[in-house]
Amino acid sequence: MSREKATSRDRNPKGKTVEETVNRYLEKKLEAGGSRATMKPVLDDFADFCKSEGIEYVGQIDSGDCREYGLRLKTKKANGEIAGSTANTYFAYVRAFLSFCVRDELLDTNPAQTERAEEFLPEDKSTGETQFWEPEQRKRLLEYADERVRMAREETIDVPLERAYRDRTIVILLAELGLRGAELFRDRNDDARKGLRWDDVDLERGRIEVYGKSREYEPVGLTEAAHDALSRFERVQDPPTDEWPLFPTDHAASKYKAVENATGDRPEPGSDIDSILREREIIPPSITKEAGRQILKQLTDEAGIEVDGDTNYLQPHGARRALGAELYEKGHSELAQKALRHESIETTHKAYSDIQAENVADSIDEVRD
Repeated sequence: MSREKATSRDRNPKGKTVEETVNRYLEKKLEAGGSRATMKPVLDDFADFCKSEGIEYVGQIDSGDCREYGLRLKTKKANGEIAGSTANTYFAYVRAFLSFCVRDELLDTNPAQTERAEEFLPEDKSTGETQFWEPEQRKRLLEYADERVRMAREETIDVPLERAYRDRTIVILLAELGLRGAELFRDRNDDARKGLRWDDVDLERGRIEVYGKSREYEPVGLTEAAHDALSRFERVQDPPTDEWPLFPTDHAASKYKAVENATGDRPEPGSDIDSILREREIIPPSITKEAGRQILKQLTDEAGIEVDGDTNYLQPHGARRALGAELYEKGHSELAQKALRHESIETTHKAYSDIQAENVADSIDEVRD
């Protein structure tokens, strides 16, 4: 143990524990709804981190601990679990919590507000540098998703037909509607995000409802391609109930757990768990955001699509960026705002400030010609 750590741990542990202070911050300081639900899993994770480091009381936290937490976030980013911008957002949540602790006189200064504390944080790329699907990449991925369904039908590829249709539907919904991954898939850190279900889909009216960033259900109109993909997928999957997830998990243990939670009995190993779920109309969990990213990684690789930058696959959010860029470049900024469900046109302008700058430069050249 370093001298610094020994000094930190040997402080008189007066005050509140990290865990109870996190709970107090969430319950008393933050308004109910979005902020609390968004920050809770991050701060709970920070409390677990402190426990693993032998930190029980808030007064024991120093800049070295925040530095180690930053390294933990950097590792998650390197493993593809979170983006660099997400890592910085999580650290900002912790920094805000520790500022609250200073105001509560549990700390003299904020240990996260130092250069040392932020040393290991991954680079937070600006929005303009965020990946988006290039037109040729988008076209190739959609073509391959179609091709994969055909090969599954012909049994020339070792992929179940329902899975091929599932993956094709995921690609089309991302490419056509600009949905967020958190709107399609389950978020293990947010109980409200259970993944898209068939009762969220209204093919007759040509719309779906997603649990948006606003933490309210938002209607999204279906393009012709998205409507066709959902119609075909519904016929293939044949969901036994409207509450059935569009994209059920492939994780066998999670399916067994779902049956056990619903009936009190765990099926015997080797049981046809999918048939049991369907026959008893027991709802399996949806695939997670992480699983959704793995699907995109697999498809990107199988389709032979080259991707520049830190990631080697077409990320779900890149489809959303691409849709907005396509509409914005063609002069349809208000349509881009509506398609991406931004609260204001200013948000859309800010997201595509790079395109706006290029358009201004082109306009200047036209005036001067």
